[in-house]
Amino acid sequence: MKVLITGADGFIGSHLTELLLVEGYNVKAFCYYNSFNSWGWLDTLSQEKLEEIEIFTGDIRDPNGVRTAMQDVDMVFHLAALIGIPFSYHSPDSYVDTNVKGTLNVLQAARDLELERVLVTSTSEVYGTAQFVPITEVHPKQGQSPYSASKIGADYMAESFFRSFDLPVTMVRPFNTYGPRQSARAVIPTIITQLASGKEEIELGDLHPTRDFVYVKDTAKGFLKVSECDDLIGEEVNIATQNEISIGNLAQEIIDQINPNAEIKQDEQRVRPEKSEVYRLYGSNEKLKEFTGWVPEYSLKEGIEKSIDWYTKEENLKHFKTDIYNI
Repeated sequence: MKVLITGADGFIGSHLTELLLVEGYNVKAFCYYNSFNSWGWLDTLSQEKLEEIEIFTGDIRDPNGVRTAMQDVDMVFHLAALIGIPFSYHSPDSYVDTNVKGTLNVLQAARDLELERVLVTSTSEVYGTAQFVPITEVHPKQGQSPYSASKIGADYMAESFFRSFDLPVTMVRPFNTYGPRQSARAVIPTIITQLASGKEEIELGDLHPTRDFVYVKDTAKGFLKVSECDDLIGEEVNIATQNEISIGNLAQEIIDQINPNAEIKQDEQRVRPEKSEVYRLYGSNEKLKEFTGWVPEYSLKEGIEKSIDWYTKEENLKHFKTDIYNI
């Protein structure tokens, strides 16, 4: 089967690309066109792996380019998106263009080209602060940031194409994925890279919110499992560990592993507006387990150890600007 992965140059997309290669898929990688001719994290793969991938450079906001990329594929994993919440506060238009209209471009082309499967990537942020736990797929959606609002819009657009046109689409909803190659706008890389650069005071925002952290290889395996399950067509499905930890406890766990002498300092610019902050994310994975048998292979402790090992290598740490607040 030939598959297209949009956002293949990104964090989760690059790991999913590697997994699908191992699983024997014919992979076309949709990478964001740029004047540097950068393929993002795919540039770090071996030449042997790169020779197995068909690279397509384009812009998810461009319907013609998206349609061209999708013309000869059977299935699309749509991961291309703008994801930073703080950046969405001052550039919300770009989130609508990329996340909503970009998703619409994929759905329209998939309908016209009669693709066999479409997987649209959602996010646990669409739930907002938990009204009940663990959060199941029937939990109300709350647009607590322009980012989450744009993803809610994309989810409902995907659902509408299933209901209106029988498009074989599934909304895949990862909780807080972490691991090698994640940008420093996320909390775990922020903590690790600050410590790895020698800082004694780790700057963070609110320490009280809880998150359900999923190691990236488990997330990628979740996507694969969903793509193989026809019973999940037209459905929303979480990828979660069904565990939670506060940001403060998470930070202390990482500090204990790297530099027990370091301390946490609250940085006011990293604190989100009170009504926008999501204070509790703790997901249910029962639906995914029931339909596919997926279970996480990595504990949080194991995932953090692997993340620390990757981020603290000099050739990887150089990619991160640890002296600024990455939004």
